[in-house]
Amino acid sequence: MGEIKFADEDDASDTLPEGFEPYVKEWFNSKFPGLSNPQKYAFELIHEEENSLICAPTGSGKTLSAFMSALNELFRMGEEDELDDEIYVLYISPLRALSNDIERNLEDPLQGIREKAEEMGYDVPEIRSMVRTGDTTDAEKREMRENPPHIMITTPESLGILLNSPKFKENLRNVKYTITDEIHSLSANKRGVHLSLSMERLEDMVNGSPTRIGLSATQAPIDEIAKYLTGYTADEDTGTKLDQNDEEVVSAPIASRKDYSPRDCTIVDVAASKEIDLETVSPVRDLIHTPPAEIQEAMYDKIYNLIQNHDSTIIFTNTRSATERIVNNLKERFPDKYDENIGAHHGSMSRDKRLEVEEKLKKGEMKVGVTSTSLELGVDIGSVELVLQLGSPKGVARGIQRVGRSGHHIGEKAKGKMIVTDRDDALECSVLSKCAKEDDLDKIQIPQNSLDVLAQQVVGMACNHKWDINHAFNVIRKSYNFVDLEIGDFENVLKYLGGEYELEDQNVYRKIWIDHEDGLFGRSGKMTRVIYMTNIGTIPDESGYEVVTRGDKSYVGTLDEEFLDRLTKGDIFTLGGSTYEFKYAKGMKVFVDPQPQKKPTVPSWYSQRLPLSYDLGVKIGRFRQEVEEQLDLGAGDDDIIQWIMHNYYLDENTAEAIFRYLKEQYQLTGDVSNHSDVTVERYIDDDNRQNFIFQTIYGRRTHDALSRILAHLLQQKINKNIGMVIDDNGFILVTPRRPIDIEELLDDLVNCDLEEELKEAVGKTELMKRRFRHVAGRSLMILRNYQGNSKTVGQQQMKGHFLISAIRNQYDRDFPMIKETYREIMEDAMDIQHTKEVVDEIENGSIEIEQRKADVPSPFSHNLLLQESSDVIKMEDKKKRLQELHDQVMERIED
Repeated sequence: MGEIKFADEDDASDTLPEGFEPYVKEWFNSKFPGLSNPQKYAFELIHEEENSLICAPTGSGKTLSAFMSALNELFRMGEEDELDDEIYVLYISPLRALSNDIERNLEDPLQGIREKAEEMGYDVPEIRSMVRTGDTTDAEKREMRENPPHIMITTPESLGILLNSPKFKENLRNVKYTITDEIHSLSANKRGVHLSLSMERLEDMVNGSPTRIGLSATQAPIDEIAKYLTGYTADEDTGTKLDQNDEEVVSAPIASRKDYSPRDCTIVDVAASKEIDLETVSPVRDLIHTPPAEIQEAMYDKIYNLIQNHDSTIIFTNTRSATERIVNNLKERFPDKYDENIGAHHGSMSRDKRLEVEEKLKKGEMKVGVTSTSLELGVDIGSVELVLQLGSPKGVARGIQRVGRSGHHIGEKAKGKMIVTDRDDALECSVLSKCAKEDDLDKIQIPQNSLDVLAQQVVGMACNHKWDINHAFNVIRKSYNFVDLEIGDFENVLKYLGGEYELEDQNVYRKIWIDHEDGLFGRSGKMTRVIYMTNIGTIPDESGYEVVTRGDKSYVGTLDEEFLDRLTKGDIFTLGGSTYEFKYAKGMKVFVDPQPQKKPTVPSWYSQRLPLSYDLGVKIGRFRQEVEEQLDLGAGDDDIIQWIMHNYYLDENTAEAIFRYLKEQYQLTGDVSNHSDVTVERYIDDDNRQNFIFQTIYGRRTHDALSRILAHLLQQKINKNIGMVIDDNGFILVTPRRPIDIEELLDDLVNCDLEEELKEAVGKTELMKRRFRHVAGRSLMILRNYQGNSKTVGQQQMKGHFLISAIRNQYDRDFPMIKETYREIMEDAMDIQHTKEVVDEIENGSIEIEQRKADVPSPFSHNLLLQESSDVIKMEDKKKRLQELHDQVMERIED
């Protein structure tokens, strides 16, 4: 049985491994004063060929921790004339830019060690490294084929191509080490699923078993990341090789699930060794009554002062539009200070522009870089003194990752300030700061049994040679992401790929042949390899949707795809300052009716915001609960404010704003809604609409699932459309003004099949259509590229529309790619698992629900209510409305 274990102090060594070559030791000792924390553990572990996950902060020598023992082995092999022209080290990075950084950073040790060896009288060959990504030119690819590098630096997608390159894959037969960088960022999405299967295909192909090395930032649960890195092994019959038309096919019985266990791995977790100086600050004392213009002015003054007091600063926002706005405003407000020394960096910019910003930061030519997410990972940007986070980063691990971009050198402190202009954000950031300081992380969620990625990889497997079905199943289940895959799902994927679902009339043809009698499958036709190689990958094409009115087909504007996911028939939204009712979408067009008198039900910025993690939401709930307990005990205001400041690392402005917020809720309602004591407020708004406001705190992904299920149950009862407003801090069901029994609705909730209700709720939505198109693209049902032609997103969407209709007419939800679409929506886009936990706790009484009729909505409801009209009122008017609601609360409290 495999073992996942943590390195302890006994595993650490202040000296290089005895087995290192003398010239390697000399080079290292001449370059560095000693071993960094991760190196004290990793050098020896990897030298002993132990699978290792290195969890360490930026600037701790993490990359050299992974490479040093592998470099020593390559030089040893070269010295003993064992080094052939083939690949021994595979380095896999999620970012092309990171790959280029690594190649540059390897130049020094590769050249320096060789020079030191020659100086000491050793004859060692040149160790070559090369980068293979989507940017690699044909000439560079040709050079790789003719003269393969010893170290290949690549991305998950390019690795998938290398495994299927008829000649080049032979250079992978003796890979000894695989290094997966930023593994935490890959493991949480389908790129990571694809990589995990590629690693098992590599494992099945190579001579021996490569040592697997993972590099990770702070993450939890770290032992699950280790299992993802190493995959599983099984106590199985290794099978026999059958000669099938001059091809050797391994035949084996299916291994039982109980026979699978994780491969051995040692976790080097020194992430907490980097000290974090993180504080939440508010630019003003009163976040309610201070005019928006004054708050903005104070915020930019604070940003300016912080930037000027540091040599280099990175500012993180949560949206690309906010990134551009911050850059422009700083330039306009301080034209004599910021011009060429400030720059934006995000995914919508050209690669050349991003590289220019990275180079300027690295060379110290840029005072401040502003980004949304694109600088979170370890792209080399030199030394950064300060990180500013505007608003909440929505997760503890993400917050630590961002702040960790500062203090790049060994021994330096990471320094960050979170600037808040909203009471909910202030509360969120205060809890996040405490969790970051105490290394209390939210848990990562890793996709399981993604049938679309499986289908793509099975085609790749078939392109290389014939497979015994049982042996292929065993190999696939060694991936962490598929260890619990059911044989029935695997067989259905094979049936789909083998053309046994009749979809030829939709121009979906088989990619593999299946011999059920002998239990074999293989490639169907020469074009299959071309199809696989030109459509590989998991990142879908995205595009904007054109919005037109139904009557005269007038052009209104464009919507992004994520926003369209949110819409259901009858929803009201704002575009270009006017309101429209969503009717339907066809292809890449959205058809609407003007509704100037109606208020929006979906905020236009919904799709851009990062979701709050469930774990952080629960911790916010516990903080609310702690404050309520102190209020119950009669603690004084100043004492509670001081307690908040001391325990949650806040300035006085922020601590006081949070306390006033919670105390006002307490004074008006008698309690403070939290993770285990939820208030549902019934409020009739100015438009005579009935709002049921659920003051939950589980994050948007859980609220999305929970609200859709409740709305669907209620819709079946009253046969009327239900409006929804969803946020990280709760959700609203908007209903006609008629009696609604919430207790009865909650009874229906705890007694229903949650997954089935959610499937019914999303089955005919735009979300379902778009996600199916993504799944169909990954599973090679829709070919983005074929015979030199590329399908536009609109063509893909139309194809997906016809396909999903045809499949539903012929087959049920067990058709593998329909099943995967539902799984992706429920588990990846939403959070059905935590939704189930919440409903279970409602049923067993761990979560209590209290109802309140509110002629005056309580403070926790204010931001949710304002979202309904946030697109049709100016910021000043929104602030005025917030003040009015707040004043109503204070009047009621004083009465």
